[in-house]
Amino acid sequence: MIAPLLLLAVANGTAAAPAPPQQSDAGAMIPENIRAMLDAAIESGNDGDVSTIVRYARAADPFSGDAVLAIAEKWRADRAAQREAVIRQAGIFNLWRGRAELGGFVSTGNSEIAGGSAILDATREGLQWRHKFRAQADYQESLGTTTREHYLLSYEPNYKFDDRAYVYGQTSYESDRFLGYDDRLAVSSGLGYSAIKSPAVQLDLELGPGYRYTAFTDESEQSSFTGRASVDFRWRLLPGLSLTQNTIAIAQRFNSTLASTTGVNAKLLGPLSAQLSYYVQYESMPPAGRRTTDTTTRASLVYAF
Repeated sequence: MIAPLLLLAVANGTAAAPAPPQQSDAGAMIPENIRAMLDAAIESGNDGDVSTIVRYARAADPFSGDAVLAIAEKWRADRAAQREAVIRQAGIFNLWRGRAELGGFVSTGNSEIAGGSAILDATREGLQWRHKFRAQADYQESLGTTTREHYLLSYEPNYKFDDRAYVYGQTSYESDRFLGYDDRLAVSSGLGYSAIKSPAVQLDLELGPGYRYTAFTDESEQSSFTGRASVDFRWRLLPGLSLTQNTIAIAQRFNSTLASTTGVNAKLLGPLSAQLSYYVQYESMPPAGRRTTDTTTRASLVYAF
């Protein structure tokens, strides 16, 4: 609402009207109506609104434009300093943000069933370190017999060189006997880069070597070096509506894996949202009698924290 009001004021020739000006910290006189809009934008804490006010205020009144910009830059510097102080004083269990997801699914492929799932995603952003944690469980029991059982645990630390480039390390454990393996342990390390980083769109890319060990349900074992690549895409289509796409590819001498999740999330109330997602996992050389592809469709209730 702030930007349209300022545009209307400029169009009506009132943005620089001779209202009683206020003396800014930079020593220039800022018209009262422009200063009121700037104060409202700063109080909202929305950096986009602040940038819009600065841009149009400088066009409406070049004389006080530099003073408006100076106030905005000081606000950003103060906020960055406060954030840094909070991060430095926080403990290892503080500053975690994420989501807990609980819902149902319909699966096709090696198992034709319906069941329940639970997912926990959490991220901790530090000054130079970022930590990502994920836990997932899919389970179904019918007439006393387990017909679907998939578990996943993963941890990924990132060391950030700057606002975009980073080094990652990744460790994961997975079990899915309906895909043909009891235990699978994978480790990887490489480079990551945030190719797109904006309030509406974000694209993170990772690439690096790794190592994977798999214990199959037929009691055979495989282990070898791997190559790992991942694409993490997030797009806020509308306020309260977003699209996500996460793809991980692991190339291995014996058996390669491609896993992809596409999700649409719609905000409901407060921290609650509804999500519909589609998951595909492809194994190039599964054990005899197992299909190469499994799919899972989930409808979930998500709690953000």
